Amino acid sequence: MHYIGKYESPLGGITLASDGKSLTGLWFDGQKYFADGLPKEHTKKNLPVFEQAAKWLDIYFSGRDPGPVPPISTVDASPFRRRVWEILLEIPFGQTTTYGNIAKLMERETGKRVSAQAVGGAIGRNRISVIIPCHRVVGTNGSLTGYAGGTDKKFALLKNEGVDMSRFFVPERRG
Repeated sequence: MHYIGKYESPLGGITLASDGKSLTGLWFDGQKYFADGLPKEHTKKNLPVFEQAAKWLDIYFSGRDPGPVPPISTVDASPFRRRVWEILLEIPFGQTTTYGNIAKLMERETGKRVSAQAVGGAIGRNRISVIIPCHRVVGTNGSLTGYAGGTDKKFALLKNEGVDMSRFFVPERRG
């Protein structure tokens, strides 16, 4: 059985998902890929893992490093996505890296070519946003692109962590 819970953040509502033991999803309400991977059959329930996640998020949104993450599960993701998400968990609070840097790290680990675009695709499908900090990944040129919750939220999350935002920009939309 799968369960959902709700959290009200300073950036809007968040939906949490769990398998009963671990966090399996965390999405800003209405974001791209909202509830991706959440089975249609689920129940709203208050769970200990949701309480742990809420405490973590409370500390995070107060502008402090919340420390170790609550129990999470990414077992139903591909090995490539899981590895990208593991790398995201290694990015320290208040710091950023680039899609290209993650691709290079994975190339060194596997000996196989990994494109920054493939990394970006895996990051974009991150099901446990904020806690798995995909917002800490930026374009090589300082572009704040590729955040499923929207670039406004990416900007706000980085600013919340005390990141110097003067070196980043939001790309203009074309069309």
